[in-house]
Amino acid sequence: MPAEPKSTLEKLLNLLGFDATVQEGHAEDGVLLDVKTEDSGRLIGRQGQTLSDLQYITNRLLFQQDASVPKVLVDVSGYRAQAREALIKKAREAAEKVRRWGDVVELEPLNAFDRRIVHQALKDDPNIETHSVEVQGTDKKAILLRPRH
Repeated sequence: MPAEPKSTLEKLLNLLGFDATVQEGHAEDGVLLDVKTEDSGRLIGRQGQTLSDLQYITNRLLFQQDASVPKVLVDVSGYRAQAREALIKKAREAAEKVRRWGDVVELEPLNAFDRRIVHQALKDDPNIETHSVEVQGTDKKAILLRPRH
């Protein structure tokens, strides 16, 4: 039986006690499921952690049904899109500081998903190179921006 991303997430949300609707769309490398609910803050969680956990669980459930199912990106009322734009803006501002002063700039610790956004946003900049570095005591890494020589 093929995996059904939209209905799987709707059932999961229902079992968790959320009154929500799910719209299915296309993401860069898979399926985008955008959740509409009155209780979006609770579903997003602190710094998007609950949303990330929900996405992980949804992908695990789908993968168990069908190993060839495309990856699912779960969003709530456009939260991820807004957070992505804010992160890209912050990365470009940091890159501008590196260009102006020639110093290394360190961004705050980020999860792998967010680090990828920053690396992608700056990958074509001929003057800036980005590196992920471990942050002791966490599972996150920070990104260092430095002048490219």
